Amino acid sequence: MFIVHVFVHVKPDCTQSFIDATLDNARNSLSEPGVARFDVIQQLDDPTRFVLVEVYRDEAAAAAHKETAHYARWRDAVASMMAEPRTSLKFRNVFPDEEGWRCV
Repeated sequence: MFIVHVFVHVKPDCTQSFIDATLDNARNSLSEPGVARFDVIQQLDDPTRFVLVEVYRDEAAAAAHKETAHYARWRDAVASMMAEPRTSLKFRNVFPDEEGWRCV
């Protein structure tokens, strides 16, 4: 498993627009065969901060995700909403095993 946490800080007046665009991307991402999960979480004490938790079957699936139309649509839509450039950290899975990463 290849797991990416994307950290996003949006401009205060863009919060709902970011959520709308990101939910479209997340929902479409779940239909990709290499995507196990795609979670969108919002920070409680600062609602302009988000983390996207993207779980791919492998690095190739993550690369394929960036070639989809819905990713390009999201990337272009949210570019001007950023309060600062987004960052990411990449992880490998320890637990649960691969069978435990089923979308619900």
